Amino acid sequence: MKKKLMKMLDVFVIFAFSIYVLLDTFVIPRSYATVAEETTAETETSLPSETLTTLESTDAVVTDTSYSDENMTITIQTYRYNDTTVYVADVQLSSLDALKTAFANSTYGKNVTAKTSVTAEAVNAILAINGDYYGARNSGYVIRNGVLYRDTAASDDQEDLVIYEDGSFAVVTEGSVTAEELLNNGALQVFSFGPGLIIDGKIAVTEDEEVGQAMASNPRTAIAEIEPLHYLFVVADGRTDESEGLSLYELAEFLETLGVETAYNLDGGGSSTMVFNGTVINNPTTTGSISERKVSDIVYIAG
Repeated sequence: MKKKLMKMLDVFVIFAFSIYVLLDTFVIPRSYATVAEETTAETETSLPSETLTTLESTDAVVTDTSYSDENMTITIQTYRYNDTTVYVADVQLSSLDALKTAFANSTYGKNVTAKTSVTAEAVNAILAINGDYYGARNSGYVIRNGVLYRDTAASDDQEDLVIYEDGSFAVVTEGSVTAEELLNNGALQVFSFGPGLIIDGKIAVTEDEEVGQAMASNPRTAIAEIEPLHYLFVVADGRTDESEGLSLYELAEFLETLGVETAYNLDGGGSSTMVFNGTVINNPTTTGSISERKVSDIVYIAG
């Protein structure tokens, strides 16, 4: 009887520990640092369809699909590619100061999340997409807005995107360089998701390459460089009757047609979200419905 009770106790302990590990990995939030996010001056975000509006506070000219002021131009186009709707924001900046990242709830931590639209509103972003969801993992370099938050490598062959202070993009492996070295070399942003889709103007993924156990056709988010200060923010819808989704190779093929020099895959699936002037313009799909998934971080353009 005693052996039976001990065995039952062992099973209970193992079960309880397994539940704790799952909760700690995916649910329990842990805050490591609070960040004072920079915000921009308030701008009008609700505009009549196809109406040009000059915003006195920023001298910006805005439509449903464009934004321009003395510092930047943003133009959003919608494409159909392989039975998939793809949203592309063409961003041209006069300074890299406008390209920023933000953490959910202004907090660097584990399982600290908010919808992309909520974080975008908190920092008054003109344009925003979801980031790499760093908070779902315990490793992988994290450098944001010139601050090093995590220097633990995920693996030697983990491909990271580096955005340098001169506005250039580079895809590096974590086994080839430390996070501290990247920071010292002028890295402002480092994302650890991947893989690199286009490197030196050429497709860098194979037709059967995927992220973990992701489906071949999936919602996707990517960021790409045509040249320094000329970027593309890209989100593809998926998992619906109207939009099938793309494989990594299909996404790379599509981006190749747009003439990008470097392109990088960010977190996809239910995370894939694009926000422009306060409005979610794509159709994020979470648990079978059209809704935003809460994520750890965003990449955005500030006014």
